[in-house]
Amino acid sequence: MSPRTLGYLISFVCLALVSPGCGGGSKCCDAAAGSGGASTGGQPATGGTSGAAGTGTSAGTNGQAGGRGGAAGVGGRASGGAAGRSGTGGAAGRSGTGGAAGRPGTGGHANVDAATDGPPPVEVTDGGAWMLVWSDEFDVDGAPNAANWGYEKGFVRNQELQWYQPDNATVANGLLTIAAQKVHVLNPNYQSGSTDWKKSRQYYDYTSTSMTTSGKHSWQYGRFEMRARIDTRQGSWPAFWILGDGTSWPQSGEVDIMEYYASKVLANVCTPNGSNCTWDSTNQALSSLGSTWSNQFHVWAMEWDAQHIDLYLDDKLVNTYAVSTANAASPNPYDTKKFYILVNLAIGANGGDPSGTTFPITYEVDYVRVYQKMN
Repeated sequence: MSPRTLGYLISFVCLALVSPGCGGGSKCCDAAAGSGGASTGGQPATGGTSGAAGTGTSAGTNGQAGGRGGAAGVGGRASGGAAGRSGTGGAAGRSGTGGAAGRPGTGGHANVDAATDGPPPVEVTDGGAWMLVWSDEFDVDGAPNAANWGYEKGFVRNQELQWYQPDNATVANGLLTIAAQKVHVLNPNYQSGSTDWKKSRQYYDYTSTSMTTSGKHSWQYGRFEMRARIDTRQGSWPAFWILGDGTSWPQSGEVDIMEYYASKVLANVCTPNGSNCTWDSTNQALSSLGSTWSNQFHVWAMEWDAQHIDLYLDDKLVNTYAVSTANAASPNPYDTKKFYILVNLAIGANGGDPSGTTFPITYEVDYVRVYQKMN
């Protein structure tokens, strides 16, 4: 039996033993949703940090499950079963052939992936059992995978300071890093006397990247998950969010699974209301999360079905939204549309004045995954 077949067999054996029921502010949006030109709102908040990775088997209190398979076996990335690329608060290292399945930490969720070197094909959370349908693990050095990601370009929304371009996103050592840089470059779209903020700026002084699966991958319902470390210094405005296909904002809907600015971590859902959104938003002050929070990787997730959108930070539910709330939008985007993912790092605007911050400002992503509910 192959290691992958063994992994799936263990997955379904575990599922048989675990019941599926087991235990903001808005952004001012200038661009229409659709291919490339999306708008953004607010994102995830509140919640404790995940536990330190266990050596080979389990994660700590409220931690993620013992690491994508737990202890490393023959050929595993983590020699001797120690944590792999994850840092403090991270999941344990991936297992190699023969690696034992990791146990979930207290309050964590089970990742059933005993034998494969990759994301767990099944996750079991309080919301049910979920099967992996898409992921980017950022395991191939170089530019991000063009089959998964496109890019927004230039000045896009909110009178932010950065010029978006693909060049600021690179993959190395199992991480995607978006590194915003300080520059001074002539705006190619500059028009003297223009009242359009995208054209009235003679120069742009910062560059960054906004990546999107628009036109490549979109999904209706599921568990959307990202593990990342965000830069919380002045001027930084990172986000992990989704928009509905084929309709301009705000009728597209918007869910901000993660957003950070002004010393707050946010989790937001847009109820379309005419030309704007009514925001269902929660936020948590950075100071309340602990002095080492910004140094750690964290897991942000959304679980979305026809009834609810639930937003999590490190396995703690931080916001819940009833899908029926948006029925007046006609049609309700959250029960009629597929949604695509955006991962971006904005500079300035809500993020504050970056002039006193030493660059680069960075946004490091371990993985982005999409699971869908198993019947």
